Amino acid sequence: MRKYVLLAVLGLASLHARAATPSETLAAFHAALHAGDQARAMALLSPDAVIYEAGHIERSRSEYADHHLADDIAFARATTRRVLRHKERIDGNIAIILDETESKGTFKGKKINAVGTETALLEKKGDGWVVLHFHWSSRKAK
Repeated sequence: MRKYVLLAVLGLASLHARAATPSETLAAFHAALHAGDQARAMALLSPDAVIYEAGHIERSRSEYADHHLADDIAFARATTRRVLRHKERIDGNIAIILDETESKGTFKGKKINAVGTETALLEKKGDGWVVLHFHWSSRKAK
């Protein structure tokens, strides 16, 4: 039942969720995670989004919602994320964003000081963008 309610909310939220640029879309996704706004985060993902994270693969938005979304929200709320380097390239209706990040805070009783990389592939839909693919990787900062 929870899954069907989420899908209905996603359908309504996606009408107004898209940001004007790929970078704004990515920033809105991370802001939604940090705010704990699951519906907003999901509305910024394509239903067919594929997410690679720590060796795991989610092959759709709904699979991500069922598996890693709750932990990603908890992590985002417990840490601060800073973008160290940002590169964006747009080619027609496809954009790629390459970010290098730093995350600090305490999560599940452990101090976090990590550097990460994020590759995001986005597609233009109407007057906004949605995420087709994320690849996240991180390690402890030296």
